[in-house]
Amino acid sequence: MSDTIAPLHHPYADLIGLSITSRTEGECTCEVAYDEKLLNPNLVIHGGVIYSMADTSMGGAVHSVLREGEFCATIEIKITYLFPAKDQDLSCKSSVLKKGRRVAMLESEIFCGDKLIAKASGSFAIFS
Repeated sequence: MSDTIAPLHHPYADLIGLSITSRTEGECTCEVAYDEKLLNPNLVIHGGVIYSMADTSMGGAVHSVLREGEFCATIEIKITYLFPAKDQDLSCKSSVLKKGRRVAMLESEIFCGDKLIAKASGSFAIFS
């Protein structure tokens, strides 16, 4: 992992096979390997897995810019699914667009192989 910031322990990420591959100041990338257990009845990767990637990656990006004693939590995420995810590993890159005193704004792009399959925007609360 090319990580300048210590990795976070995340049991839910372990459950779906999500791994953080990079976390630098204001950015976070993660991956989920293709696995049939992640498929929905239409035999494509469940949208919840894709959403979870955006949420987790955004959280990692925000966490990387918090000051000592600050914590964060998701306020909302809007995701647009562009294409189904089939038969390939997924990757997600999230970036902090703006960090205020109480709220951070972020965006994510999720890929299946080299194809952009979803985009997300979100806001996270910042607590002391």
